[in-house]
Amino acid sequence: MDSTVSSGIGLVVALIGIVGLWQVFSKAGRPGWGAIIPIFNLYLLVKVAGRPGWWVLLYLVPVVNIVIHAIVAMDVARNFGKSRAFGIVGLWLFSVIGFAILGFSDARYAGERGVADTSNVAAAY
Repeated sequence: MDSTVSSGIGLVVALIGIVGLWQVFSKAGRPGWGAIIPIFNLYLLVKVAGRPGWWVLLYLVPVVNIVIHAIVAMDVARNFGKSRAFGIVGLWLFSVIGFAILGFSDARYAGERGVADTSNVAAAY
């Protein structure tokens, strides 16, 4: 395969990943543009998962980063009302496709730990 074709395919895959992650961040009330900034996008992803920000440091530890990313993927899936299986297969193994599906589907962010924000419900009464 020609290197130009490979580069073009890589660029398209990267753009799909960025756009999907941008949508997920936007749905979660985070800045969508954070998807294009390295490290900061990990921080936002960890926060969308409902985990403390220092977990980004765990991404720097070999082998531990694999486990942490799987946990974060499952937590993000749960917070959007999806199953653990979607988290592992869709967001961990096939993240570009999984985040695009999550970003452009009708899935709604239910807040950290999958608990919907009920602070405005009490104010409505």
